Amino acid sequence: MKLVTFLSPATNLPTVGALLLPLGSATRSEVADLSTLGYHSMLDLIEAGPNALAAAKDALAIVARVPLTEVTLLAPIPRPPRVFAIGLNYQKHAAESNMAVQKVPTVFMKLSSSVVGPNVPIILPALSTQPDYEAEFAFVISKPGYQIAAADWQQYVFGYTICNDVSARDIQLSTSQWTLGKSFPTFCPLGPAIVTADEISDPHNLQISLTINGETLQNSNTRELVFKIPDLIEYLSSITPLLPGDIISTGTPPGVGLGRTPKRWLRPGETVTVTVEGLGSLTNPVVAE
Repeated sequence: MKLVTFLSPATNLPTVGALLLPLGSATRSEVADLSTLGYHSMLDLIEAGPNALAAAKDALAIVARVPLTEVTLLAPIPRPPRVFAIGLNYQKHAAESNMAVQKVPTVFMKLSSSVVGPNVPIILPALSTQPDYEAEFAFVISKPGYQIAAADWQQYVFGYTICNDVSARDIQLSTSQWTLGKSFPTFCPLGPAIVTADEISDPHNLQISLTINGETLQNSNTRELVFKIPDLIEYLSSITPLLPGDIISTGTPPGVGLGRTPKRWLRPGETVTVTVEGLGSLTNPVVAE
């Protein structure tokens, strides 16, 4: 399933649903309202476990539906418990950044207050003159876990989504700690959906790309990840227990503005689209603060 959080036209409240895409020209995209099953948020559904997910899938034919054109999609988890982000996780991106890939994953946080959904403007802060884009493939944790073995990784993946790890490079690189330079408001677009794990046969073989105003600036494949999902789950959970709804964004491929000559920063009036095979596209306009 492609699970979304949307503003219900009936209540104007965040509601969990399933995105139903058309099978032919005679049908239209719709959102199935899963709140009638007792799930009032995406976290409710995740925490309810795999049996609840299966029941929700079985109920798609009978729950109320709303045309996609009549709703506003939010980030699938508007305020995730935590957003772990992985730096320098594509060898060519590390090289273009003049940084070395470490022996263990490079981990920083993006504050949940930076999370926004599709079509919400990325606001370029006046404090920064070097705002950058980063296409990323992310996964969502399904259940609590501590000291998880890499071999057990699939038990802990609820699904997959898209992240744009927007970065104020001058703020980020002014210290060795990256979190604040990555956490301005709107600096973590997510979505448009969480695609459940059963729909992606191999998360380590997905095309990932980013365009600005239609120009392709990043184009790679998740097979190029240095630390793959089992490695990341094992490493992170060896230090901190993972929580349902945690998002782990796996890093960006080469082609970011920082790595170009001359540097290529985000500008007001542009439109950024991140596309990941099987997950769809995440589009956000860019505006000045």
